[in-house]
Amino acid sequence: MKKDSKSASKSGEVMLLSGGNPQIAKADGDAPVQAYIAAMPGWKSAVGKKLDDLIVREIPHVKKAVKWNSPLYGVEELGWFLSTHVLTRYVKVTFFSGMSLVPVPPGGTEKSGQARWIDLYEDSEWDEELMISWIRQAASIQGWVI
Repeated sequence: MKKDSKSASKSGEVMLLSGGNPQIAKADGDAPVQAYIAAMPGWKSAVGKKLDDLIVREIPHVKKAVKWNSPLYGVEELGWFLSTHVLTRYVKVTFFSGMSLVPVPPGGTEKSGQARWIDLYEDSEWDEELMISWIRQAASIQGWVI
């Protein structure tokens, strides 16, 4: 259920933006990422938790932040390598240097630059080993520096 910003802030609940994306204030660290994951609606929260667990397991020194209402994952000195974002029917997992990954993740347009993504739907089965491979690869190359 979408909350308006006044009732959400008074009750301490997170406001859900268009498509169900949680509105979380910009902040660095694990706490805002965990708040985002907890606020992801329905089945999407389990997907967010599974992705977060995979990333932390594979990249123990990962940096985390929430910026622009999306969790970002990065490596010191290399920048941000991955973000997630909730949309109405799926969770988008974006690799900022996705064109450098093997195989290249399936999502992208002419305007995507180096970024590529995969959309995870409720009933879709995704290849965990491939996701781990993408995470490892993405964390080892130059990412997005802001």
